[in-house]
Amino acid sequence: ARHKMAAGCLWRRLWQVGACGGAGAPRRPPGLLSLIFSLPGGEGEVTISEEPETLYKRLSLLVKGHDKAVLDSYEYFAVLAAKELGISVEKIHRPPKKIERFTLLKSVHIYKKHRVQYEMRTHYTCLELKYLTGSTAAVYLEYVERNLPEGVAMEVKKTKIEKIPEHIQEPVWDTLPQVEETEVKS
Repeated sequence: ARHKMAAGCLWRRLWQVGACGGAGAPRRPPGLLSLIFSLPGGEGEVTISEEPETLYKRLSLLVKGHDKAVLDSYEYFAVLAAKELGISVEKIHRPPKKIERFTLLKSVHIYKKHRVQYEMRTHYTCLELKYLTGSTAAVYLEYVERNLPEGVAMEVKKTKIEKIPEHIQEPVWDTLPQVEETEVKS
């Protein structure tokens, strides 16, 4: 038992040296997402296109569900996936929960005095990611949506960066025709 404990301590120490970049350190295992995309049999192809990459200033994910613990776990997963892809998480906030109450009669026909009240609580978590390319956003959303737990819904809002059109770039007052001023004699 002592040998196993000593070996475990030695391995942890070597692992810490390896994470800091020491010479002869054990190789760090691939990240979370690299395991998924390096499956055997999947030949990766890179295509180059002439059109510029779509850029997003912000990607806002609103995740809602009835179980707060599931949302907390999913938030941890989504942030971890974003860090693996090198996406910066701007902020995480939780809008107030929405509570819906229904009051019904216990009996089907009579006895209005006896009622039962049901309550549905919907918890929200909002993740805001900033400065993404179109391909990174597509990969991240595909991965995060595939691993969405049951009973959890997600809304995605993308804020796209676009070039200012040419007719707006030059000031309007430069394009107006010159009006000659006439002097009024009194």
